[in-house]
Amino acid sequence: MVAGSQGVAAGMTIATWNGTVLAESDDTVVVESNRYFPRAAVKDGVLVDSPTTSVCPWKGTASYSSVVVDGQTNTDAAWYYPEPKDAAAQIRDRIAFWKGVDVTP
Repeated sequence: MVAGSQGVAAGMTIATWNGTVLAESDDTVVVESNRYFPRAAVKDGVLVDSPTTSVCPWKGTASYSSVVVDGQTNTDAAWYYPEPKDAAAQIRDRIAFWKGVDVTP
């Protein structure tokens, strides 16, 4: 196993913020206790690109998106790895949430 706990999560997982469903899928991947949703599972119009990035030594460079719901913005509340390193290939084309976004299995 690569750094951090990881695996495929079973059952439906839902991400919500301010009472709005952002994403739902029965195909999430768990890496370091974060659930990554397939991009196609994220509701259209709830994410806005952000210039923020960060670097993980084993996953690569993360890009961020802000969540926008009913005119309210949760800055940098979602992240993804556009070009993950080989060790994190399972999260390619997937998005995770934090900063008050409720993710329930």
